[in-house]
Amino acid sequence: MTTTTPSLDSDKLHAAIGLFLRDVGSVITAASVITGDKLGLYKALAGGGAQTSQELAAATTTHERYVREWLANQAAAGYVLYDADSRRFSLPAEHVPLLADDASEVNMCGLFGMGQPLFADEPKVTEAFKTGRGVGWHEHDARLYGATDRIFRNGYATHLVADWLPALDGVDAKLRTGAKVADVGCGYGSSTILMAKAYPMSQFAGYDYHEASIAAAREAARQAGLTDRVKFEVVYGDAVPAGDFDLVCCFDCVHDMGDPVGVLSRLRGALKPNGTLMIVEPFAGDALEENLTLVGRIFYGASTMLCTPASLSQEGGLALGAQAGEARIREVAMQAGFSEFRRAAETPFNLVYEARP
Repeated sequence: MTTTTPSLDSDKLHAAIGLFLRDVGSVITAASVITGDKLGLYKALAGGGAQTSQELAAATTTHERYVREWLANQAAAGYVLYDADSRRFSLPAEHVPLLADDASEVNMCGLFGMGQPLFADEPKVTEAFKTGRGVGWHEHDARLYGATDRIFRNGYATHLVADWLPALDGVDAKLRTGAKVADVGCGYGSSTILMAKAYPMSQFAGYDYHEASIAAAREAARQAGLTDRVKFEVVYGDAVPAGDFDLVCCFDCVHDMGDPVGVLSRLRGALKPNGTLMIVEPFAGDALEENLTLVGRIFYGASTMLCTPASLSQEGGLALGAQAGEARIREVAMQAGFSEFRRAAETPFNLVYEARP
């Protein structure tokens, strides 16, 4: 039997080499981004203007030789600029919100930090590929939970109170006069606390099955002085207590559920007859080809390593994935007994749905 070697287009081959070199460079540079974030190197560049490695090291109380190599890597990546005449490095103004502003919706440091737990947990997920078993949220490297909160909280801070809640029919008015709200899958409680600060007449309950996240949420509520109106409990989504809630929220978690139909059915029962379910999910089209984008690449990657394994670890194991899309989420809500469902708002990173009993 003879085999033939396929002919290669040299231009396409060289383009592919460039593509993969960029990706490998991004992976390796990610560790340096985390270092720069932790040591305040980006902030010092943002606040101090163009600097030599000696000046940046002095400003951040770090070792010049390390800083010099770090700056060279960052310049090669295009994250900072280098002026050969002055031997100074600078952070472009357009990169400040991406690397040096902790409150920016587009700060990328949390996304870079996500690489640490993903690589740490790769052996577990790789083994799960062979067996089909899941990997529960609680089974991951402990760095995952803070990184996840950091990735999502600035987007919530930008849009939740200003855009998303007012887009729901009558919800903002209820919250202003006094409503009961449940935040299911609340994680560190950032979304819960944002709502509680904005609506001082309302009561809030955050539920999550992950004990360490609930402990962090309780501490955040204590520091914010909100313990009189905000409580956090270790509860699975399908065991949320009945409470005549005016609003139930699910932030970026429905696709992680093993039995989202069962959980949403439970949540429908926890709502008042005129209550509202708000579902926030990653932005996605209904067809795979719609999601083959820069953002879709990130979401599919996270879904492969985190979201799909989480769902498969639970009873039901529906495994919607982080790019489920509106039609699939609508189908789940309708199967759970909701009679109304609509897209209420969106950002380049999120879709916000409103469902009513």
